[in-house]
Amino acid sequence: MDDQQLIDTACPIIGEIGAAFYFVPATMARGSELGLDALGFYIMGRGGVLGDVEPPVVLAAFGYFKQRLLERAWTSGRAIIAPRAAGQAYMECCAEHGRTHLAGVPDLAAFVVAAEKVLAACDGDSLPLFAGIAAEPAAADVPGRAMQLLAILREYRGSAHLLALRAVGLDSKTAHHVKRPNDTAMFGWKPEDAPVIDDAVHAKMAEAEALTDRLVRPAYSVLSIAERVPFVETLHACKHALTT
Repeated sequence: MDDQQLIDTACPIIGEIGAAFYFVPATMARGSELGLDALGFYIMGRGGVLGDVEPPVVLAAFGYFKQRLLERAWTSGRAIIAPRAAGQAYMECCAEHGRTHLAGVPDLAAFVVAAEKVLAACDGDSLPLFAGIAAEPAAADVPGRAMQLLAILREYRGSAHLLALRAVGLDSKTAHHVKRPNDTAMFGWKPEDAPVIDDAVHAKMAEAEALTDRLVRPAYSVLSIAERVPFVETLHACKHALTT
């Protein structure tokens, strides 16, 4: 399995399951305890690692959201809870989700070792959202830490992809309408906000994906040939555990 094959296989799985804890009942219940609705806890939880910053800072780190929706959620949320406290609570929810669903996954400890190796090789320059979540305290147990690593590595590629979109000349709103057209309303966009999506846009999206691969490749390349297949196999097992 070469570097590109590893990225092509591992990153889509991480992208899918790294967000598995976002809107599950336990996470939403914790948000409710803190006085936040589901979207508010998502925004405060993910963005809280940035600290008590102004809404445009969170918007720049997140991308994709319509400014008015994110500003309203962030402003109302930080009037209820300190952003760093929300971020820490979100990562605790992440770890708890791992404890609930990943404890029975075979070879999970070896996966955590390999994922920590990838994380140590990640370059956080210009990726503040990734750097913030990566700096949060690590769960001491294997299942909790495994879920945290999935979330962190998801944020790594996501942040790198946002940078790649800007590099190829695409705004994140357009990219979001291409990749996740069914989720645009959740991010504040109305039908009349939809951009024109043509062959040129699709070509730029392909260019951005390729650039994203190049940005994250050095981190994944540190895995030895012997580590790669078990890493991917455990990712598949984690996906099964988190989605069934």
